[in-house]
Formats: sequence, structure tokens, C-alpha cells
Amino acid sequence: MNEQAIDSAPGASFGASPRLRQRYRRERRFHAYCIGALGLAVAFLIVFFADMIHIGYSAFVQTEVKVPVDYSEQALQVPPRAVPDDMRPFVSRGFLRQLPRVAKANPELVGTKQEQWVLATADVDQYRKGQKSALEEDVAARADRLQEQGRLRYAFNTWLFTHGDSKIPELAGLKSAIIGSLYVLTITLAFAFPVGVMTAVYLEEFAPDNRFTQAIEININNLAAVPSILFGLLGLAIFINFFGVPRSSAIAGGLTLGLMTLPVIIISTRAALRAVPYAIREGALAMGATRWQTVRDHVLPVSLPGILTGTIIGLAQAMGETAPLLLVGMIAYIPDAPTSFVDAATVLPAQIYTWAGMPERAYVGRTAAAILVLLAILIALNATAVFVRRKFERRW
Repeated sequence: MNEQAIDSAPGASFGASPRLRQRYRRERRFHAYCIGALGLAVAFLIVFFADMIHIGYSAFVQTEVKVPVDYSEQALQVPPRAVPDDMRPFVSRGFLRQLPRVAKANPELVGTKQEQWVLATADVDQYRKGQKSALEEDVAARADRLQEQGRLRYAFNTWLFTHGDSKIPELAGLKSAIIGSLYVLTITLAFAFPVGVMTAVYLEEFAPDNRFTQAIEININNLAAVPSILFGLLGLAIFINFFGVPRSSAIAGGLTLGLMTLPVIIISTRAALRAVPYAIREGALAMGATRWQTVRDHVLPVSLPGILTGTIIGLAQAMGETAPLLLVGMIAYIPDAPTSFVDAATVLPAQIYTWAGMPERAYVGRTAAAILVLLAILIALNATAVFVRRKFERRW
């Protein structure tokens, strides 16, 4: 072997050519850049989650105050009189408003006086969580005394999951948004899954390869990159203005998100169908099966894990969308959970958007808590997609 060949041999360290050493240095720099980019992404995620948890965890607990509650008929007629005058600045207006309904549901309470832990105001809650400017000085001093007497405590904020939106911060919850999201995702899945899968099966297995089908494929790929707000405009024009679907309803939002999810399902389904070895099709056809029987009994069952994975990822993307739903009216104030697909509804991203614009400090924690709930749902959906792929994937 001559000297030039020795210098250019892989791994040569002694006497290597300058060009080879320069190439190795570039490779090491590129490797360092990749590690740095990965570290930067991980650091950003850590900071993001740490900030959301730091702000949002406090919303999962709520301050309660122990007060004597008068259930006499005179007090129930004017609910603020049900608690002592000196305790009214500490008791939530929402609790007082509900006293007549509570007494009606529990007749044995009428005419009695009960010592109860009740929901405190948002200002008292924020004061105990470090916002010292939330209360006036005299009320803050009384709050400190109540704290020393053991008449203030933290309790799990069940209101966050059992009530809908409210203009009273301590009463605001996610129930209507969570149920609305379930309704919207149900409509999205019912519309986008069958249409998307059948479109992909036709294009991949039955459609002739001509300019018309090629144009359809190009447009489908382009639709996957269209900004989501344009699908909102399309949903507003077609479903609401043309077909007369009720504005702000789950069916309007679900159909709009279904249009946005269709390209994702079509593309992922076609990729799953292409991954099936052609020998399976040839074997079925050789045994006398028709093309439809081949697709129905052999190709689709084998490609189903990939189809489901793409569908779940598409639903996860739809779950986090806000812009298309703003245009179909799902940003409205919705205090009550919907009971049907045509009732006015909202979704978690829209609820987060609404709370983020509220001036009260208490909504800041609730906004972060809602983001954590949404992230938990999205992570669960993506984890389900990974599980389905690994459990049912077949390697050839």
C-alpha cells in the first residue's frame, strides 16, 4: 500500500491528510451542534413545564373559610344575611347564591344554624397564595387572625372540574369545556375517519393513475399545510351559512375540525396501505378473491395499526386547535355543559383563550391549570398512538 493510501485510510490518525482531518473536525462540530440543539429543546421544555406547573398547581386547591351559616327562612330570602356581617368579605358570592337550592335539596337544614367550611372569595384565596395586594389592610389583618384560629384552610378545588365557566373567579371551572371537547371530538372522528379512510383506499387501491388523481393527491398534500384558520372560514361558509348548522354548537365545531383532520388521516392511511407487502395482494388475487375482498379481508386488517395511529394523531392536533373554532362561534361565554350536539358549547383551547384575557389575578392560575389539563389529554392521546403502533405493528 502506498503512502497516499495509508494517509487516506479510515481512522488513520498519524500522518492523516489535512483534508481528512478537516473533514473529521467538521463532523465533530456537526455532532456538537446536534447535541446543542437537542439540549436547547429539552431545556425549553423543562422551563415551559416548570413555569406552567409553578403557576397552575395553586389552582388545584382553593381556600375555604369556616363560618356559621343560618338556614332560617328569613336568611334564605336574603342569602347574604345567612352569614355574620363580619364574615361576608370572606365568603364567596357564589356560595351564598346557591343557599336556596341547597336548602331545597336538604329540607332538614331549614331552620337550623350550621358551622360549615364554605368557599372563600378569590381575593382571600389569592392573598393566602402570596398576592398580598389582593386584600385591603384591615381585611388582610382579619384573614391573618382567621388563619391563626384555624378557620382558613386549603381544600382540593372540586369546582374546577364540576362547574363551567363563571364571571366569579372562584367558581370558574372546566366542566363545560371538557364535555364540549368530547362532543366536538366525537363529531370530528365520526366525520373524518370513514371519509378519510375510504378516500385513501380508493386512491391507493382502485383509482387509475392519471392526471386527475395526481391532481387530487397534490391538493390533499397541500391541504395538510393550509393554516387552520382557513378551515374555520370554510366551516363558517359551508356548515353555518349554507347548511344552517347552529352557530357555537359542537356539530359546527366538529365538522370544521373534521375538514382540517381529513388530510392527515388520508395521508397516514395511504402510507399504512403502501407498507403492506404487495405479495399479500397477489396471494389473495391468486386464490380467486376480488380486489375489494383483497382490500377488505387482507390489506385493511394488516394496515389498521398505522391507520389508527394517524387518526389518533389527527385528533390530538384537532384537540389543540383554537383558530377554526373562533370563527364558528365557540369562543362564547358558556357556563353550562352541553347536553346535545346542537347546544352551544366551548372547548378547552377556547376556554384557555378566554381566561387568558380576564383581568382578575385568579384566572391566571386557572389558565395555567387548564393548560396542564389539555397537555395531559394530548400526551395521553399521543401515548395511545405509540402504544397502538408498537402493539399491533407487523414487520416484514
